Amino acid sequence: MKRIVPKKIEDQSIVIPGSKSISHRMMICASLSNGTSSIENLLQSDDILLTIDALKHMGAKINKIKDNHFRVSGFGTKPQPCNKDINLGNSGTSMRLLAGIAALGNTRYTLTGDERMRERPMKELLDALTMLGIYAKSESKTGTPPVHIKGNSREGGAVKIDCSKSSQYLSSLLMMGVLMKDGLDISLKGAPVSSPYIDLTIDIMKKFKVNVHQIDTTHYRVTGKQSYIPGDFYVEPDLSNAGYFWAIGAITGKMISVKNISKNSLQGDLKQVKILEKMGCTLKIEDNQIGVCGFSLNGVDVDMSDTPDAVPAIAVVASFAKGKTRISNIKHLREKECDRIDAVSSQLMKMGIEVKQGEDYLEITGGEPKGSRIETFNDHRIAMAFSIPGLMVRGMEIENEACVEKSFPNFWQIFEAL
Repeated sequence: MKRIVPKKIEDQSIVIPGSKSISHRMMICASLSNGTSSIENLLQSDDILLTIDALKHMGAKINKIKDNHFRVSGFGTKPQPCNKDINLGNSGTSMRLLAGIAALGNTRYTLTGDERMRERPMKELLDALTMLGIYAKSESKTGTPPVHIKGNSREGGAVKIDCSKSSQYLSSLLMMGVLMKDGLDISLKGAPVSSPYIDLTIDIMKKFKVNVHQIDTTHYRVTGKQSYIPGDFYVEPDLSNAGYFWAIGAITGKMISVKNISKNSLQGDLKQVKILEKMGCTLKIEDNQIGVCGFSLNGVDVDMSDTPDAVPAIAVVASFAKGKTRISNIKHLREKECDRIDAVSSQLMKMGIEVKQGEDYLEITGGEPKGSRIETFNDHRIAMAFSIPGLMVRGMEIENEACVEKSFPNFWQIFEAL
């Protein structure tokens, strides 16, 4: 149990760890290369450590040089056999991205996870792999993990997939398609959710000197028989995690800046600052940092389909704003580490805030939040978002505060040092 004590803070700049999304993708691309890569500022969270462990089982040699600096010697075009189950905890990113990598091998891989992971969707990706002649089966009728994958085809070709639940399905296919004989021609059944993460995947692949093309919003093409080229890389800070500190700036009226961030970052959660500006915050955008300071917050109507990880923090800020905030097109939040729509709603209501929820939206009426004991549902983003009011409101307690280690191991140290 973490008890948070209100305190006055001053304008300040902070440093946060590397991006979880970029760290996953860079480690995978480096492992698919023939050669050795250097990756600096790699996030060392629970999820990333699960991906690293899985890649080691597949044949990559991964060593920590110092602090957040790693050296990766890839297994090249084909992952090595693994004769035991690969447990990916509750890391949905690891599960979906690595499913495509497992499909490149000649032997069978079993990917499994914890209780919540065994409820999370995989069917659409498994169906796409099957369409490509790859053995990809779930142990359940619902298409959830554990999954068994054996890459008995490296031909590639045309494939169609539904990415309305997760953009990670497409990222998985893109990364594996580089090593298929004929590459992949991928058609989507509709616009994908969280599309900035697809742009991020393509950008990282290009850093490893491979060709991948977005034809339009529902059509992607990867040239086959390419090679990932190793190199020296740097992981930029995690803008999903930066959002909690920008939210603190919003509710405290202090300018809280996050260092080492470019205004041109491809991370989708950079959009948080524009949402906060719309709510009445002042932005301070400099060459190497971005800050947010709140003043007289107002409710907004915002589509957050592309920024799902930012929803809990924005919802908490909305509880301090005048009027109603409607956050829409977020149905995919019900398939995250917990049902985040329901979790955010129930915990804000505990704090005396009026909340309405629908299948794909939240509507929050701002008021005077009261202290409460917050149930995190073992979800790192719920824990971090609901720590924010504790700087202003007495009586905030966070259950299972250690769940932040999934994505931000030193969150509490930075939070307490404010």
